[in-house]
Amino acid sequence: MSSHTYDYLDGNAAAGELSKIFAMDVTAAKGQCAHCGATKRFAEAHLYMLGPGVVARCAVCEHVLLRLVNVRQRVFLDVRGMTYLSLDAAQLEASSDLDA
Repeated sequence: MSSHTYDYLDGNAAAGELSKIFAMDVTAAKGQCAHCGATKRFAEAHLYMLGPGVVARCAVCEHVLLRLVNVRQRVFLDVRGMTYLSLDAAQLEASSDLDA
């Protein structure tokens, strides 16, 4: 481990970037860390945005949950750090009702 401390934002800061590829609010979803098994709302993840993309780390063990990078016309999304991400389908239905 490094002796440096880095400032992070909570997972809500990823809402804008994630809304470009997901119709549902991923920050409200629950996910499980593939490393330690902690299950938390994505909004509780520690988000680092100082690099060329977004890195979300587990709030418990600090292992990487998600990486998102935009390169020209492509979006690269790596979610190997989560065993699952559970989204509430009722949320999608509610938002589509508002759009109608």
